[in-house]
Amino acid sequence: MMRTMVRLAVAGLLATTAGGALAQTAPIVMPGAPGQPSRAISAADAVKLANASYSPADVAFMQHMIVHHQQAVDMAGLVKTRTNNPDIIAVAGRIDAGQADEMKFMRKWLGDRGESLAMPAMDHAMHGDHAMSGTGLMKGMATPEQMAALSAANGTAFDRMFLQLMIPHHRGALDMVRDLLRTQGSVYDPAMFQFTTDVTNDQKTEIDRMNKVLGSLSGDPRATLTPGFRTAGEAILNMKKVASLTKPVGFYDPKNPAGLMPLKAKKEDEAKKEDAAKKAEDAKKAEAAKKPDAVKTEAEPPKPEFADRWALLDFMNSDMAFAGDVMIAGSFHGFNAYRLGKDGVPSLISSVVCPGGQGDISVVGKLLVMSVEEPRGRTDCGLQGVTGKVNTERFRGVRIFDISDLANPRQVGQVQTCRGSHTHSVVDADTNRIVLYASGTSYVRETAELAGCIDQGGDETALFSIDVIEVPVANPAAARIVDRPRVFSADGKIAGLWRGGDHGDGTQDTEVTDQCHDITVFPAKKLAAGACSGNGILLDISDPMKPRRIDDVSDKSFAYWHSATFNNDGTKVLFTDEWGGGMRPRCQAGDPTTWGADAFYGIDNGKLVYRGHYKLPAPQTDKENCVAHNGSIIPVPGRDIFVQAWYQGGISVIDFTDAANPKEIAYFDRGPIDKDQLVLGGYWSAYWYKGRIYATEITRGIDVFKLEPSAFVTKAEIAAAEGAIYPGGVFNPQTQTQVTWPAKLSAAAMASRK
Repeated sequence: MMRTMVRLAVAGLLATTAGGALAQTAPIVMPGAPGQPSRAISAADAVKLANASYSPADVAFMQHMIVHHQQAVDMAGLVKTRTNNPDIIAVAGRIDAGQADEMKFMRKWLGDRGESLAMPAMDHAMHGDHAMSGTGLMKGMATPEQMAALSAANGTAFDRMFLQLMIPHHRGALDMVRDLLRTQGSVYDPAMFQFTTDVTNDQKTEIDRMNKVLGSLSGDPRATLTPGFRTAGEAILNMKKVASLTKPVGFYDPKNPAGLMPLKAKKEDEAKKEDAAKKAEDAKKAEAAKKPDAVKTEAEPPKPEFADRWALLDFMNSDMAFAGDVMIAGSFHGFNAYRLGKDGVPSLISSVVCPGGQGDISVVGKLLVMSVEEPRGRTDCGLQGVTGKVNTERFRGVRIFDISDLANPRQVGQVQTCRGSHTHSVVDADTNRIVLYASGTSYVRETAELAGCIDQGGDETALFSIDVIEVPVANPAAARIVDRPRVFSADGKIAGLWRGGDHGDGTQDTEVTDQCHDITVFPAKKLAAGACSGNGILLDISDPMKPRRIDDVSDKSFAYWHSATFNNDGTKVLFTDEWGGGMRPRCQAGDPTTWGADAFYGIDNGKLVYRGHYKLPAPQTDKENCVAHNGSIIPVPGRDIFVQAWYQGGISVIDFTDAANPKEIAYFDRGPIDKDQLVLGGYWSAYWYKGRIYATEITRGIDVFKLEPSAFVTKAEIAAAEGAIYPGGVFNPQTQTQVTWPAKLSAAAMASRK
C-alpha cells in the first residue's frame, strides 16, 4: 500500500513538473559579446551543451590524424620494392594493417556525427595550433623532401632512413594525443577516449620495436653488446682497462648485488587468466600448424613486470675526489677511502657508512666535505632512517669529516640547509677558512624542522638561491651559512631566468630555473659556470662570498642543465643535459642527437657564445639508462679533450678543440646490466687523474683505464697529460684548477703533432 502511494505521488509530481515546463512563457536569452545585442534561443538550443558528446578539438584531431596516418601508410608502402630486411618488412606490415584499420575507425567516427572527413585549412582555429609544427606539417610528419629521399633510397640506406623518419612520426602522433587530452572538454566520448588510449599504447610499443631495429643497423660494436651484471659484453677503442674493483663489503646487498627489482606479485585470478590465455594461444598455434600453407609466426613473449619501489638503503656509487695518492669514492651509503698504487690501482683503506645521498665529496687538507640531500639522512649517520615531516634527527645539508686518520674518519661538523645539498663546490680555501657553494635540488623542508625554510613565493623563499657556507678550519663545528645570493634575479625579480616549459614546436620541455645542480668554480680565472636547471649561467667570483651572475644562456635542446666544465685556459665551457634525470634510456637509436647531450660555449668578453653539441653516437638499448653525465678535462697541452660518463652508455673521450666539430677519439662500453629490466647503473663519473681514468660504476664498483696512443692522440701527448701538475695535488670535481706541465713534456707533446 505504501509503495503504491509513493508511485502515485511521484507520478503526480512529474506531471506537475512537465506541465510547468510546457506552460513557461518567460524568454530564454543568450547575451552577445560586449556591445552586441542579446538573442532569444529555444529550450532545445539551451541544453545543447549538456548533450555534447564531442568537441571541435575532437573533430580536428580525427581529421588531422587521418592525414598523419596516411603518410605512415604511404611510407610503409615503399618497403616492398626497396628492401628485403625482414625486420623492416614486419614493421611496415604492422603499420599498414594497424593504421589502415585506425583510419577506417576515424572516418566512421566522423561520418556517424555528420562531420567532414576532409582536414580544414592549416590555420584551423581549434586544434590546428597543437597539431601543426612550425613547418606547417603535423607533428612528426616527414617533409616532401624527406619523402622524396626515402623513395629514392634502397637497401640498408632505405632501412635506416625509413626508421629515422618513422620513429619521429610515431612520436608526433603521441604528441597530438597529449595535446588533445590537454584541451578542455575534449575526449568526452568513450569511443574517442578508448581510441586515443589505443593509439598511445600501439605507437609506444612500435617505437620500442623500431628503436631496436635501428640500433641493430648501427656498425658501432657498442650497439649490440650482450647483457650481464658482471659478465656483460664489452667494447673498447684506444683505451685499456687497468683494473675493476667490486664494491666493498657493506656497500651492497649480498642477496641482490645488482640491485634488481623483484617481480610483481600476481593475484590468483590474474594468474588463472594468464594461464588460460596461454593455453588458448598454444591451441591456436597448433591448429594453424596443421594447415599446409601455414606461415610460421612467433608471438612476442609477455614481458615480466617488476616492482617500482626502491629499497630504503641505497648503495649507489656517486662522485670522487683525489688528494695526493688518495682517492675518495662517494656513495649514497657513505664513502670509501683508497690508496693509489704506483700503477694507479686503488687499494681500500677504510669504508665509512653514513647514508643520506647523494654523497658527492671534496677534500680540503685534512677535511672531507660531503653533500647530503635525502630525507633519510640522520645527524648520527644511523641506518634506521628518519620518520615524519618534522624530525630533529634528520640531516640534510653538508657534513664535514676529519680524515687525518683515513682508517678512522670522524664527523666534526654539519650545516643544515633548507633543500639539502645535492652538490657543492670548494670556492676558496686557506689555512683559516673554507668557502663552499652548496646547491640543493630537493624539496624545501618544513619551517618547524629548520627555521627560515619557506617554499612559497616571495623574498623569503628558499627557492631561487644557492647557499654560501663558511667553514672555520680550526673549528668545523662552527661552519654556517653566511649568505643565500639570488643568482637568478633580473629586473628586480628573484625568478629572473627560465620559467619552465618548452621553447616551441620540436623543442625540449626545460625545467624552471629555481636551483643549480652543479656549479663548477675556476678560482684562477675568478669565474664559475652554473648548470642551473633551466639555464647555463656564468658567475664572477672575484669576491667568493658574493657571486655575481654576468651572463646566462638557454638551449632549446636541453631538458635539465646538469653539470659544467671549463677547458684549461678558461675560454670554453662544456655543459651537460641530464634529459630524463639519469634514470631513463635516452640514447636509443631514434632519440634526438642534441637531447641529453653536451653543449659547448665559448667565453667572449664575459659572454657565453654557442659553439656546438655532441652526443654519444652509439645507440643503446631500452634497458640502459643513458644521458650525458660527469667528466673532466684530460690535460693535453694545446688541446681541449674531455672524458665523459654516460651512465650505461659507457665512457667517451671527446676532442672539442674545435668546439663546432667535436669528435670521439676513444671509448669503453658494456652491455645492459640485465636483459629484462632497466637497472639504474652505469658510470656516474669518469675523471682523469695522474695518467689514469677513474670511473665510478653505480652498481658494480670502480673501473680504471689508461688512454692508448692512436691516430687521435700521440704517445707524447699522453705522457704530458700524465705529468700535468695540479695545484696542491688535489682534484675536486666541481673545483677546477689550471694545470701546468713541465716544459720538456709540453714541448714534446707539441712537436709530436707536427
